[in-house]
Amino acid sequence: MNNKALTVIAALLAYPVAAIAGPDEDNLVINEDLNMISVTGAPAHAENLDTIYSGWHFRTDETQALQTDDFDNPAMVFVDQAADLFETADGAAGKSCASCHEDVESFKGLQASMPKVDAESGKLVVMEDLINKCRTGRMEADAWKWSGAEMQGVVALIGLQSRGMPVNVAIDGDAAPYWEQGKEMYYTRYGQLELSCANCHEENWGNMIRADHLSQGMVNGFPTYRLKQAKLISRHNRFRGCIRDTRAETFAEGSDEFRALELYVASRGNGLSVETPAVRQ
Repeated sequence: MNNKALTVIAALLAYPVAAIAGPDEDNLVINEDLNMISVTGAPAHAENLDTIYSGWHFRTDETQALQTDDFDNPAMVFVDQAADLFETADGAAGKSCASCHEDVESFKGLQASMPKVDAESGKLVVMEDLINKCRTGRMEADAWKWSGAEMQGVVALIGLQSRGMPVNVAIDGDAAPYWEQGKEMYYTRYGQLELSCANCHEENWGNMIRADHLSQGMVNGFPTYRLKQAKLISRHNRFRGCIRDTRAETFAEGSDEFRALELYVASRGNGLSVETPAVRQ
């Protein structure tokens, strides 16, 4: 690494706050009755981690409180809108999501296993792929934009059905080559700052970078309502933002590269509860 990059990294990491270093020890309970697994032993394939923590443990008390009550969770506005979309016919076929999937609760467990390899095509697919496949194929409607409000609202609605279930993403069999691709990306340094995902989320989690308390980068709560942007944010949106912040040309949302990275990052959180939709700063 060149001296300029080292200087920048040193400056970014110069402000650790010992009083809040590391995750807190609070328990994540939703609506006073749904106990979430937010701390657990790391899966064997998660190198350099013994214990994994939900990003919830790295947020302020005020932000944490928003997620513990669905009435206060600002993401639920978008989930309610998505529930209406689920019932609304669209496209030339005159169908809605509910035309084929009568009850959204039938998706229970799906988010916990995503991404996965599609048996028909042999390709790695994420939730957005499944939704747009139904829209363009069965509904004969236009595909939704990846980070559009409609798309992320429905992704959150489907993900909510698995809330509380442990993440259990397969990384073997047909998924193995995609997982290896994602792993390679996770440890690759990008941009003028020459930073990888691992530099922040494995080597420096618990430290402060400016005003941000670094988590382990778990994605079990996505789509996440970010207070900073006041909307639901997709996994690929965050990947793009992080790579952009290294001063690199980033990959596109929905790219094969980000699908593979999503698989690897999701697998690091195997054993944590699905928190969709989470609240973050």
